[in-house]
Amino acid sequence: MNLKSSTSLIALSTASILLLSSCGKQEKAEETETVEETKSSFLSAPLISHIYTADPSAHVFNGKIYIYPSHDVASVVEEDDSGAHFNMRDYHVFSMETIDSEPVDHGVALDVDDVPWAKRQMWAPDAAEKDGKYYLYFPAKDHDDIFRLGVAVGDNPEGPFEAQPEPIKGSYSIDPAVFQDGNNYYIYWGGIWGGQLQKWRTGEYLSTGDSPYADEPADDEPAISPMVAKLSDNMLEFGESPKKIEILDQDGMPILAGDHERRFFEAAWVHQYGGKYYFSYSTGDTHNIAYAIGDSPYGPFTYQGVILKPVQGWTNHHSIVEVAGKWYIFYHDTELSGDTHLRNVKMTELTHNSDGTIQTIEPILE
Repeated sequence: MNLKSSTSLIALSTASILLLSSCGKQEKAEETETVEETKSSFLSAPLISHIYTADPSAHVFNGKIYIYPSHDVASVVEEDDSGAHFNMRDYHVFSMETIDSEPVDHGVALDVDDVPWAKRQMWAPDAAEKDGKYYLYFPAKDHDDIFRLGVAVGDNPEGPFEAQPEPIKGSYSIDPAVFQDGNNYYIYWGGIWGGQLQKWRTGEYLSTGDSPYADEPADDEPAISPMVAKLSDNMLEFGESPKKIEILDQDGMPILAGDHERRFFEAAWVHQYGGKYYFSYSTGDTHNIAYAIGDSPYGPFTYQGVILKPVQGWTNHHSIVEVAGKWYIFYHDTELSGDTHLRNVKMTELTHNSDGTIQTIEPILE
């Protein structure tokens, strides 16, 4: 894409050197690829380089692009499959005047110390606007180490945001994403393994030990469903009982838990195109951003294919937004650090085909 991939070799080299210096990563310089190799290996260059960012939720508010990412930090927590080493504690908001602009960092919009109920791990957020107020939705572990969803309110899209004193009643797991459809707002969420969604299969939290896999269904059973609920009028609570989302194959059968190439893992996102609802998500351990299409924001959604193939790094988490008549996907990889938990946000153009399907994107070039 010409937005960032056309950045000159000299500019990219300078940015890389500055990043290594500012983040205390000089010792990794000899381990990383050369600038020339990096330029030829990645479809897009990082949008933000002075801090590590991931899980970008992008929106257009008041004619300007806003990005709500998580903020990766170095962690002394040992890496494991529950994601404990993703130990983020605050959120920065970034804005872009146009799709070609450099993102502006508006500083810390919300810190874990400002959330009375939260203990740690401020993971992927999202934002919404209603009647001139802005709402930041975020997951965090409470003081019992159970993920809940919180909401904070601000007068401006860049924050600062003031958190509600309690999490959303009845909420659990991670990765909230809000979709506006007319006057209705829907919140989607869920993530398995470290996101704990599998521990809520009975409607109550199951504590079956430290293994993130313990409560998964058998491979020949339907995969664990992400969740959806219409938000209340004040945007602070679920306005209805949460519902499970069905992701079906082309024969109308549920995607199975053993189908790791297609089953939902985390990172729900919904956009609308051509009168249809597109539910996209990460497949987790197979590293795809996949999508399914339906006729209702509640689903069911029929699996269509892969939007974004695997990036460098274990995770991926995306958002899809229309800007000035074109569509873009925001995502992350680990180009700047090479470390799984120190990621950087990227962006590239997304194309819907004439039949409504989406062209698959290769984020790493041969």
